[in-house]
Amino acid sequence: MTDRDMPFIIDSHQHFWDPAARDYAWLTDPNIRRTFGPEDLKPLLNENNVSATVLVQTAPDLDETREFLRLAARYEFIAGVVGWADLADPHLSRTLDDLQSGEGGARLVGIRPQLHDEADSGWLNQDDIQRGLAIMAEAGLVYDLLIRPEHLAVSLTAAQDFPHLRFVIDHMAKPDIAGGEFEQWDAGIHEFAGLENVACKLSGILVEAGEEWTIDDLRPYVRRVVEFFGPHRLMFGSDWPVSLLAADYGTVLRTFREVLDDLDLSEDDMTAIFGRTAVHWYGLDIPTNVT
Repeated sequence: MTDRDMPFIIDSHQHFWDPAARDYAWLTDPNIRRTFGPEDLKPLLNENNVSATVLVQTAPDLDETREFLRLAARYEFIAGVVGWADLADPHLSRTLDDLQSGEGGARLVGIRPQLHDEADSGWLNQDDIQRGLAIMAEAGLVYDLLIRPEHLAVSLTAAQDFPHLRFVIDHMAKPDIAGGEFEQWDAGIHEFAGLENVACKLSGILVEAGEEWTIDDLRPYVRRVVEFFGPHRLMFGSDWPVSLLAADYGTVLRTFREVLDDLDLSEDDMTAIFGRTAVHWYGLDIPTNVT
């Protein structure tokens, strides 16, 4: 089944940014340090038969979240926004209410604190953060986990402690594929196999595999998350435009298709990974004739 034969494709992880308008401490590579917006992405989606996307935060900034929600109100292809909010904010409940009731607020589907940038490895265990997780669960939002392998243990504890909060592990927890690291990542992510409130994104790993990546470098990692999570807790994400450091949009999509084709998955499994999981996990408002 080719991309054109797929009933629909949802890109569960893409970004926009403007270095002239906002500071991004992580955005140092000159190859992608320029403005990327909806008009840059839209033709790529059309070209690759992608129906809709989830737009994900890039800065710890509420104004960026508000801006993304306004874009979602203007561009139909942005089906959901994973924004940012301070989980330690004593007024977090009011902040989330304000976001959800504002322009485009119906498309706020999740929050992503940048956990892998926190100096305190036990950040998720802090009392005020735990309170924030409970508020997120009450608000019906998903917690996107931006983590590395060393954060898997603390993330596991949080997912176990908050079974009514849905979590998504971004970028398969960023295994160091270029460095050949597998065992630590494998052991850590395996622990999530039985947690039905945790999903995982097939995204970002071409960049983690380095400039000289090959499809064979990716295969053992993808095979393991398919085994651990199953197709109905896995979702494709391009990680565009960060992904441009490794490949163009179409190549990223085709590469994941090729790796998954090798696993002899059913048509229903592939439809889940390339769309239905994202729709159900994030509660995306996608027309029924698409899904």
